[in-house]
Amino acid sequence: MSEIKKLAGQTAVYGIPLILGRILSYLLVPLYTNIFQPDLYGTVSVFYSYSAFLLVALSYGMETAFFRYSQQKEDKVRIYSTAMLSLILTTIAFLIAVLAFAGPIADFIDYANHKNYVVWFAFILALDTLSAIPFARLRSLNRPGRFAKIKMTGIVLNIGLNLFFILLCPWIYKNSEIGARLIRLIYRPDWNIEYIFISNLISSGLVLVLLIPEIFSVKWQLDKKLWRKMLIYAFPLLFAGMAGIVNETFDRLMLRYLLPVPTQDAEYQVGVYSGCYKIAILMTIFIQAYRYAAEPFFFAQAKQHNAKDVYADVMNYFIIVVSLIFLGTMVYLDDFVLPLLVGKKYHEGRAVIPILMMAHLFLGIYYNLSVWYKLADKTIWGAWFSVIGAIITFGLNFWWIPRSSDHILHGYYGSAWAAFICYGAMMLLSYIIGQRYFPVRYNLSKFFIYTGLATGLYLLTTVIKIENWWFSTSFHTMLIIIFLSVAIVIEKPPFIKFYKRS
Repeated sequence: MSEIKKLAGQTAVYGIPLILGRILSYLLVPLYTNIFQPDLYGTVSVFYSYSAFLLVALSYGMETAFFRYSQQKEDKVRIYSTAMLSLILTTIAFLIAVLAFAGPIADFIDYANHKNYVVWFAFILALDTLSAIPFARLRSLNRPGRFAKIKMTGIVLNIGLNLFFILLCPWIYKNSEIGARLIRLIYRPDWNIEYIFISNLISSGLVLVLLIPEIFSVKWQLDKKLWRKMLIYAFPLLFAGMAGIVNETFDRLMLRYLLPVPTQDAEYQVGVYSGCYKIAILMTIFIQAYRYAAEPFFFAQAKQHNAKDVYADVMNYFIIVVSLIFLGTMVYLDDFVLPLLVGKKYHEGRAVIPILMMAHLFLGIYYNLSVWYKLADKTIWGAWFSVIGAIITFGLNFWWIPRSSDHILHGYYGSAWAAFICYGAMMLLSYIIGQRYFPVRYNLSKFFIYTGLATGLYLLTTVIKIENWWFSTSFHTMLIIIFLSVAIVIEKPPFIKFYKRS
């Protein structure tokens, strides 16, 4: 239990910049979805989908390889410098190639009039890639405070610049003649979503500047023998990561290119789907924060004799939390979540939200299960799982997206169900094969109890409709209390035991 408390504390610390950042970023979601038409927001989603895929390719598993090989204290400096130099060399090569062929790349992805987007994202990707290993080193050195400060600085700057360029500058331009002449030095009134990208670029640059002490804190050396070992370990993770990003983001790209409608209408649908996809962020925030803390925790815990028991307990509490997040988001969806976070033009995609939430719950469990192939040095299995998931994603999206609009699986509804099936399959495969190579006695009955209870209580809200907002909110809160009460009765947490003894 003490180890689980330690993991929970680290998850909270690493999660602070993510949670606060995402909460602050959510101030931008209503901004984007109320100011920008869905087709423009669709363009933003398309470029960030491309960048997510390329970011994994540019880091090619070096972050996990760094954790794997830096368990011995005397090797950390050599391992860090080898990983860092490797990424610097490949990132420079990438940046030169993109700048040289920015025009043809823009033509190829059907954005011939936006070569500047390609250039901006090349620099964003380069800056974020070079920040990855310094952040990983902070995690390995157990310096969550500095990690959180730098992350939060970048997030706050990004949000501040968005608000400055998208809200303040247009207001000054329209309402002050003197102010308009001044801000024309840095502001173009004919730009809109461009400032989303510009803000990201500036904030990524600042983050890398803040990490300079970490980057230059060691004597750089490239150990070729070690580098080859790290590449061999990371190579399957590269494919796993790229296939994983296909599963997470390529549905928006496929929607853009496969929907049998004009380009602007396709980007409109991408925008609606992306806006609703943002609702699942409450699940992904927790999962991402948890992963930051869990990866070094799992590697360190592997040395203990009761490691597998700890992994099983961690999984149990993880499922309770993600089931609660699913239930809380869904029961309050119409009361709070949709009205506050997404513009009305995007509400037409509401039906995909529960599908996507459950899909990400499966993904979180899969990340927990993935500990077995990382600790057993069988990372090739991670690649296979992700490739299988990518095949499912491609196949089902290719089949369902172009279907007629009167079918339940058409367009982005098909994309949502494809994500559900993809992550569910990866979760099941990882569990089945993991029990062969690295058996952990997970409590499957609790998995079905908690996820089943959360799903059942949510489905109850689809049957019992209450028009009055106060009564509706009270009823939905009661469902949350029921779930928590069942979890407390089953788990018998320490404070309950203490109460009984007293």
